[in-house]
Amino acid sequence: MQEESGTERCNIKIGGLVEVVQKQDQRSGALTRGLVKRILTKSSSHPHGIKVLLDTGEVGRVKVVLPDE
Repeated sequence: MQEESGTERCNIKIGGLVEVVQKQDQRSGALTRGLVKRILTKSSSHPHGIKVLLDTGEVGRVKVVLPDE
């Protein structure tokens, strides 16, 4: 299974593995991997990525939705 884009809300599932870019990492583009605890963006899509809360408490915009192992 291939990686999906993080700009569409329908691609993101609670408990799913994603890579997000946090606000402070936007310039460097550093990605943080984690499991989705909550989806924060209400709209069905967002050009910069759907904003999520990870199980670690970190918040970021999804860049990559990783396939389930």
